[in-house]
Amino acid sequence: MKRRIWTTVATTVMAVTLGAIPAHAAVSTVSAGSTVSAGSAVAAGSAVAAPAEDDPIDPPLYDRTAGGGTVRVIVVTENRDDLSGAASVGETVQTYETLPIVTLRVDRSGLDELAGQDGVVSVTEDTLAEPTLDESIPVIGADHAIKAGKTGKGSAIAVIDTGVATNHPFLGGRVVAEACFSPIDAAYGATSLCGNGAATQEGTGAANSAAGVCATMEGCEHGTHVAGIAAGDGTGLTGAPATGVAPDADIVAIQVFSKFDSAKYCGTAAATPCVRSFTSAQIAALEKVWQLKQGGTPIVAANLSLGSASYTSACTKDARKAAIDKLFDAGVATVVAAGNNGLATAVNAPACVPNAISVGATTDDDEIASFSNHGPLLDVFAPGNGIISSVPGGGYDSLSGTSMATPHVTGALAVLRQAYPTEGLASLVSLLATTGSPITDEAGVTVPRIDVGKAVAAVDPKPEADKKPRAFQVDNDKDIAIPDAPTGGTGTPVTSPLTVAEYPGNAPKNLKAFVNITHAYRGDIKLELLSPAGSTYLLKAASATDGADDIVAEFTVDASASPANGEWKLRMSDTDDGDAGTLTTWSLIFPTPFESTTAKAIPDSGTVSSTIDVTSVDGRAAGPLQVYANITHTRIGDLRLVLTSPDGKSYTLKPYGSEAGGTLQTTYGVDATDAVANGTWTLKVTDSATGSTGDLKGWSLGFPSYENQTVKAIPDKDYTEIWTKTSGLSGVGSAKLQVYVHVEHQYLGDLKIDLIAPDGSMHLLKDNGEQAGGTLKKVYTIDATDLPVNGWWKLRVDDVATGDTGTVNNFVVRF
Repeated sequence: MKRRIWTTVATTVMAVTLGAIPAHAAVSTVSAGSTVSAGSAVAAGSAVAAPAEDDPIDPPLYDRTAGGGTVRVIVVTENRDDLSGAASVGETVQTYETLPIVTLRVDRSGLDELAGQDGVVSVTEDTLAEPTLDESIPVIGADHAIKAGKTGKGSAIAVIDTGVATNHPFLGGRVVAEACFSPIDAAYGATSLCGNGAATQEGTGAANSAAGVCATMEGCEHGTHVAGIAAGDGTGLTGAPATGVAPDADIVAIQVFSKFDSAKYCGTAAATPCVRSFTSAQIAALEKVWQLKQGGTPIVAANLSLGSASYTSACTKDARKAAIDKLFDAGVATVVAAGNNGLATAVNAPACVPNAISVGATTDDDEIASFSNHGPLLDVFAPGNGIISSVPGGGYDSLSGTSMATPHVTGALAVLRQAYPTEGLASLVSLLATTGSPITDEAGVTVPRIDVGKAVAAVDPKPEADKKPRAFQVDNDKDIAIPDAPTGGTGTPVTSPLTVAEYPGNAPKNLKAFVNITHAYRGDIKLELLSPAGSTYLLKAASATDGADDIVAEFTVDASASPANGEWKLRMSDTDDGDAGTLTTWSLIFPTPFESTTAKAIPDSGTVSSTIDVTSVDGRAAGPLQVYANITHTRIGDLRLVLTSPDGKSYTLKPYGSEAGGTLQTTYGVDATDAVANGTWTLKVTDSATGSTGDLKGWSLGFPSYENQTVKAIPDKDYTEIWTKTSGLSGVGSAKLQVYVHVEHQYLGDLKIDLIAPDGSMHLLKDNGEQAGGTLKKVYTIDATDLPVNGWWKLRVDDVATGDTGTVNNFVVRF
């Protein structure tokens, strides 16, 4: 993963192979540049120098377009703002929601324009890919891990392949999501393999290879075989392997292949039709995995049992690199087959991408399989010879290849995630490599063959971290300098990030952003909000006539077209010279998604009920729970409002009274910390007397929770504070106020941690004492009965001894 440097490329084939070799196939050699059938081995071709660093165009593209033709290319830019310029030079055939990438069809003049555009990082061909257990599970020690209860439960793996037979009994109904990216391109003779026949599809049936066109195509069995190796479970099944590596892991099935009816791309007329995968489809699939991860699907690894041209050093300009890097940063490994060319010094792309985990194949005797690529770029080996796994139709078959080795590693990561829930992805990958059995090749290069059993037992797992409560307001207080604009120009834009998690679906129509900026001429400042999907929302335009100081304002935008979860950024630009400024704090405020807007008549001398379903709020309800009611009635005093929790607890919001008729628009704050949060809540409005009528216009539930994501240093033998401000809440504090703390320190025993309430009272969360260094992620509960809830809540962290330092990384107050 970390040993690669971009130098030269050993060219083999432009068509990508999936790495599966039929169990009894002979290994053949073909010349560089030829189209290769599934499982064939390729001798290293001529070495081709890497593109010049100052030319983003891959040189062969000039040859492809020299006769006036066009070619599909993938354009990578520095950022998404550069995409519109790049897209203007050709026909757009594939776009992406979050990546600075676009796929175009261009001619020679389009290449020339791209070569001269600022912001274009690379232009490469949208190449094609071809679809390239019983005994292997004990070899890697997975049977011991399963006996120890480590089965991958709680994690999901993504199989980016030819789809999956979703109802195969070996997969046990654990396919939890499906998507399909199957480009249609008449110039290539390419048609869709998506369930609906379109170029893209999401949801049930999108990637089911046992139905539709794929069910009749040779090669479409590949993804089902891969999924079974990673996560199959043969319990109670006749003729099935005993188990895959992670038999309790969930599966995300993503189809990235198209049907090709051209001998030019299938290799021979006899092999036509065939299945092939565009690189652009693979990028779309990797982006989808990232979006699912951000949306809460616990994906730990994405399996790519495919590859194309072979590289002797890191392919840092591969178009898939941006997506692979983004997944790695999100805690998802991209596990890639090294390829079946039998090369001793190279692996296929994208296994050569530095953050990809490249996997070679071994035999049951721990010998390097004759077909497997290997060498200095390889990260790990796994069994890949004669592997029995699931195939469409409910049966099982034996296949060989690095395609079969790769899902052993994918499944192993799901097992390790269960065994070590607090470890980062890099630690899991390192653990898998350092506990493996060494395999040394003919050149003396040693690469480990994974041993899951040893990895599971290698270290004592750290105590599982407390889960961070879901927050509806997220703050960042890190000061960001806003540089002054040069004379006659615009200053360099700067950004400040916030990360949102566990908010269901898309962002709201009334997303609020609070911004506090010090600046001597606020009209100079342009403010924009960037969503996780890359959309830009203008908060404030520059104004030559607004000469007042500072920006302290709350802006509201309709962000309902963007996913809520992921990294949001506030972008600030100074548009005129003369003054600089500083962002001191900003917040994203998500209004409650739990509301009912259906109006209901309140019967005279009767009762009306309205319900709201609450999800994704772990544990108990809030104190004070915010209950907003909007009612019109000819006599408000006749009404009583009672709230009932999902577990049957009742709270009187408003008793009968003597108020006159009119409108009641009130937020009630009640201590509902003895009730569960998730489930159906019911509001009952009862009219106690005759002669008056009205309507319940709507109501909502709010679970106040505030998070500060500013990372602050904890100075040695000193203290630091991090804070959040609450306002507009009704009610008072409860006996079950929750405070989430995430700190890292060289010696946690040095730390004393307190919560300071708005009234200045201090509440001990953690005292100093004996505790080794490391990471603390913990939820503390304090008695805040009758404390004011509005105002500044501060977390104070004291380092009481010398010699060690650390950081406060996160702080949440959940009422």
